[in-house]
Amino acid sequence: MTKGNGEDPKTGSRMERFQQGVRKRTLLAKKKVQSITKDDVKSYLLRNAFVLFTVVAVILGVILGFSLRSYKMSYREVKYFSFPGELLMRMLQMLVLPLIVSSLVTGIAALDSKASGKMGVRAVVYYMSTTIIAVLIGIIIVVIIHPGKGTKENMHREGKIVQVTAADAFLDLIRNMFPPNLVEACFKQFKTNYEKRMFKVDIPPNDTSTVASIISNVSEAMEALTRMKEEIVPVPGSVNGVNALGLVVFSISFGLVIGSMKEQGQALKDFFDSLNEAIMRLVALIMWYAPLGILFLIAGKIVEMEDMGVIGGQLAMYTVTVIIGLLIHAVIVLPLLYFLITRKNPWVFIGGLIQALVTALGTSSSSATLPVTFKCLEEINGVDKRVTRFVLPVGATINMDGTALYEALAAIFIAQVNNFDLNFGQIITISITATAASIGAAGIPQAGLVTMVIVLTSVGLPTDDITLIIAVDWFLLLMKTFHQSGSEYGSSLIQI
Repeated sequence: MTKGNGEDPKTGSRMERFQQGVRKRTLLAKKKVQSITKDDVKSYLLRNAFVLFTVVAVILGVILGFSLRSYKMSYREVKYFSFPGELLMRMLQMLVLPLIVSSLVTGIAALDSKASGKMGVRAVVYYMSTTIIAVLIGIIIVVIIHPGKGTKENMHREGKIVQVTAADAFLDLIRNMFPPNLVEACFKQFKTNYEKRMFKVDIPPNDTSTVASIISNVSEAMEALTRMKEEIVPVPGSVNGVNALGLVVFSISFGLVIGSMKEQGQALKDFFDSLNEAIMRLVALIMWYAPLGILFLIAGKIVEMEDMGVIGGQLAMYTVTVIIGLLIHAVIVLPLLYFLITRKNPWVFIGGLIQALVTALGTSSSSATLPVTFKCLEEINGVDKRVTRFVLPVGATINMDGTALYEALAAIFIAQVNNFDLNFGQIITISITATAASIGAAGIPQAGLVTMVIVLTSVGLPTDDITLIIAVDWFLLLMKTFHQSGSEYGSSLIQI
């Protein structure tokens, strides 16, 4: 190739090198394929048996669920049918509490105060960044697609909304960070309730008229001086559920203290190390049952699913919009962030998490998936145990990218169906409120509902309109939980 031909020799040499590289890779791939033996196939199947069984279980669950919908099973029959799946949920939830406490205590105790502080800062910066990006994606997508075009008159409503103030929800969050009883924190969370009370309001006396009335009629004077006023007041209450935030705060503090005790704290450190190892071995046993449980969980949810006829055009568009937003964040943003920082193939990393992601899809619970996630990250992806033991429990508590995206998008959708034009300031308010509410969601009882009410209240939107989107909330919860791979990416990035 010469200049006389009008072609740049550098371009030609680049093309030649590229073609040689492609040919070399093709030959290598061909040799690898030809060298595969039956033993290689067997070893691959054995190594990935859990993943293959789980994927097959999901496919069979979907087929079985849609096949049984035509039989119109009663609620009791559906519950009996879903029982194997319920057992899986109970097994995983049984392990969540000791796993969070033991992993955080051992993870923090194994690090010195400087290293744990550095890791904590990195984790908070990462979680905040991904949550803000998720909110921005949700807002941009809902503004572009505009799923709420039209009116809400013909839309289907479901459920009831309990009113809650943002101040009380925020105070509940702080209260739950410091549980007065650690044993109670294992099964209860503090929640502010509301009740009506009558208060006596004094009326300032009038010198002439009041004195005259007292003289004429003592009873009339008493009624004039006082009157009763009804007021709704906050009172202490509680709801069933693990106070994960309180246990995380305690475990981090306890781990830091054990780490600073050096030799004196070694016995406690060894105890929590052994506890963590024992829990992980229990997880390995439960994994053999997981495919069967997931099959019945998914089939049961499909059978239980309401008639899809209630999902009208606006609600269907809203569902599609949420899924597009979640996909952009999970399939483009997070892998790109991982690649830019590590310069590694994100799909190889996510391939090691398939079982955790499929379990999340089946259980609809990021907390219940935590034991499986530990196993995938440490054994398949080779992430340092000291990092996973800190990052995953904290991430399961405060890293709610899917929730933040969903709430920002839902708030603007509700504004659209009410033909309410949001200005730039109100959109910024929604983004800030959705970010803050999602971070504190684990410490707020009935988190999804309460945080949604807070976001709508911040810009004066009707909270009763949450009932418009409850019909598809169960399905979007599946998608949000399946999307929660941010903590897994975070554990690999924070390790660097």
